[in-house]
Amino acid sequence: MDRLRVIATFVRAAELGSFQQAAVAQGISPQAVSKAVRQLEHELGVRLFHRTTRKSSLTDDGRRFLEAVKPALDEVMGAWSRARRSAEDDAGLVRITAPGPVGRRVLVPLLVEFRRRYPKVQVDMLLDEHFTDIVAERIDVGLRCGSAPDAQLIVRTLFPIQVITCAAPAYLAEHGRPRTLDDLARHACTGYRQPNTGRLLPWEFLVDGELVLRDMPLAICTNDAEAEVAAVVAGLGIGQIDSINAAPHLRAGRLVPVLAVTASQRHAAYLYYPQRADMPQRVRRFIDFLVERLQGCRDYGFAADELEAFARAV
Repeated sequence: MDRLRVIATFVRAAELGSFQQAAVAQGISPQAVSKAVRQLEHELGVRLFHRTTRKSSLTDDGRRFLEAVKPALDEVMGAWSRARRSAEDDAGLVRITAPGPVGRRVLVPLLVEFRRRYPKVQVDMLLDEHFTDIVAERIDVGLRCGSAPDAQLIVRTLFPIQVITCAAPAYLAEHGRPRTLDDLARHACTGYRQPNTGRLLPWEFLVDGELVLRDMPLAICTNDAEAEVAAVVAGLGIGQIDSINAAPHLRAGRLVPVLAVTASQRHAAYLYYPQRADMPQRVRRFIDFLVERLQGCRDYGFAADELEAFARAV
């Protein structure tokens, strides 16, 4: 027996004083109302209504039961309605996670526009270099760069990410520009150590369509991507920078591509979220907005001729 359903039917019949009117109000047959009440009476072991062919009235047991269950039923139905409105309304909280640079450089500028469209949506943004378990942490949407997230999640590819070898113009003016991969060994280089594993990443190059990995002699290494960018911009050495972090500095002339034709593009930015059929509308709005603005976006990457043009400008 569906107890909530039969209690709701009993309360409506008691309020209206008629099985026929309760049936009309609930969109069911009078026979279904009568059956629900009989089931409830059988379950409780008491008679709830005095019945005649024309009307029904509560017994003393029925009146006491109504007084006991109606406040609780009203609270349950109120909570139901509030939850449905929250799911269907463009209001409420969206919790998102992303690596720090992606949050600061990609998400924050877009949130300005998103909030203009949906001012009732609040955003809780967790910036973390580690891969966050969004189910355990109750996160609605995540962004990740590198390899695709777990297949058990819904994953959308947004845009490619390049690894670009860069240097500050002042560094190249003082030390010269490397012309081959072997020339890099005679230069000061920077390195990046993965925060979650402590592993120092090798440099990567695309040569004749093949990925080539090399360990470089490092003048400085760090586990913070933005610190490495700052070191390269300051002229400490040549570094390999992902295109999200490199883009604003390349376009402003603070960095120059080195060996531009070797820039690799095996990584991407991904949007991921749990498989949920009952996704709140505000979360669906946010996902659709990010896909609309970021899928195939070229703001954080370059065509080969663009990189060559930057290199020739210095």
